[in-house]
Amino acid sequence: MLTDRKNEVLRLIVELFVKTAEPVGSRVLSKQLPYSPATIRNEMADLEEEGFLEKTHSSSGRVPSEKGYHYYVDTLMREGVDTDIDLTLIDDLFDKDMARDKTIERAINLLSQLTNYTSIALGPTAKNSRIKKIELVPLYGELSVLLIVTNLGHVESKNISLPKGTDMDELSHIMRIMNDILYDVPIAQVSQKLQYEINHQKIKELMAYNKKIIDAFLEAFTEFTQSKFYLSGQSNMLYQPEFKDLDRVRELMNFFEKNDILKLVEHDDSNGLTVRIGRENQISAMKDCSVIMVPYQVDDGEKGTLAVVGPTRMDYRKVIPLLQYLAQHLSKL
Repeated sequence: MLTDRKNEVLRLIVELFVKTAEPVGSRVLSKQLPYSPATIRNEMADLEEEGFLEKTHSSSGRVPSEKGYHYYVDTLMREGVDTDIDLTLIDDLFDKDMARDKTIERAINLLSQLTNYTSIALGPTAKNSRIKKIELVPLYGELSVLLIVTNLGHVESKNISLPKGTDMDELSHIMRIMNDILYDVPIAQVSQKLQYEINHQKIKELMAYNKKIIDAFLEAFTEFTQSKFYLSGQSNMLYQPEFKDLDRVRELMNFFEKNDILKLVEHDDSNGLTVRIGRENQISAMKDCSVIMVPYQVDDGEKGTLAVVGPTRMDYRKVIPLLQYLAQHLSKL
């Protein structure tokens, strides 16, 4: 643990750097702390030696290190965390008659506007739902919609393309067999279940003559088990001083455009706040970024995640309580 004086110096350096994006010197600190510039310089030197601060090449001032930011979030920010945002904006966001997906989408759009960072939401997955009924609704040509009714009362849908010239009577026969085999099977286990049943004579027959149809179903079920994600405010990162370099911006934008973003914020079994700073993300594009994640749980027991991505010089004191407040409201949906 640091001394009270070192805590004061580090806390103020973090908050000034977050506000100005300029390295902080002892002269600036001495105007806000009851210590002489010489005393403050000694404390800053000690904090740098202990890994909480870093010295930039362009200035005699210091900036927080990843370790310094973490200490700030874990210790210095613990008391008196607040936000100057009018939280009624969030209260007014939730309409009980609005579909869940639409509410989540509106929530992260508001989150990116209020924070000026990039916001991400992972919707609850369908992987723990059990199948009660499967229906296939032809649209036009080879395009159909696969409908899955789950034990939770949800109806999942996915467009699939059937092989050209598919016989509809034969397809009805396939659907009866699929309903018989997959009734009450968790969606995440559909592929495994079908592979297990492959030795069944009926499935052998289906695979022999309708492999493309079975493959289309398998692909659809795989997509059902994946998390739905929502992304908002990617361009906000362009206005951060840390991302003025064109190559750096290009790397960041390319990352946001890929589905690999799910790996960045995929929720785990954690029940609380997760803060990953800089290199902790283990992703090259995120080496100068922080990711703050908070889980939320809806009434059917499924979990989702809210996240904010910004520079390591993020306004943690503003973002964290805002994320937590929003997650609590989503959990009430």
